[in-house]
Amino acid sequence: MVSVNACAGIAVVALGMVLTPGPNMIYLVSRSVTQGRRAGLISLSGVAAGFLVYLVAAAAGIATIFAVVPAVYTAVKLAGAGYLLWLAWKAVRPGGEPVFAPTALPVDPPRRLFSMGLLTNLLNPKIAILYVSLLPQFVDPARGDVAAQSLVLGLVQIVIALSVNATIVLTAGSVAAFMGRRPVWMRVQRYLMGAVLAGLALRIATDRSSAVAA
Repeated sequence: MVSVNACAGIAVVALGMVLTPGPNMIYLVSRSVTQGRRAGLISLSGVAAGFLVYLVAAAAGIATIFAVVPAVYTAVKLAGAGYLLWLAWKAVRPGGEPVFAPTALPVDPPRRLFSMGLLTNLLNPKIAILYVSLLPQFVDPARGDVAAQSLVLGLVQIVIALSVNATIVLTAGSVAAFMGRRPVWMRVQRYLMGAVLAGLALRIATDRSSAVAA
């Protein structure tokens, strides 16, 4: 079954990515500040559904494709490392729109809140890279069923992502006010996440392991 080290590794990846501003965070904060916590939580349920779609797809055969065509695995791994470096640069570069000073959105009904959360997550390149390139690297064929390991690792990622995002939804208004008064905290968060993502990118790029096999 999945090792403790693999769970810890995917947990660090998930935490680093969810704390780095992206489409999901921006949408959830904007919706929560504009329409309230209930709307933010409904939107988050759509995001959760998007995670499950990616997880099922990953467990259904991504690892098999990589094992059959190793060159694809290598290319996607390097692309994933490059994307993490890009996220690290985005986190530390000056300028950019603050996440906790979002643009106001029109009031939407629950069905649209859910569907927009789902669509935002499905079209989020960070999540695509996570499931296509990063998650398979924590799977060890020697420890048993690859699909089962993918499901466990994916669930670890989902629990962390939803916990952090739920906290953001419930505290978006207070955090927005706090960050507005203390910009130094925003800079600390940006540099910390940039360092974490850069470290993960280097680890992935220098990893010599081969593609997992089904």
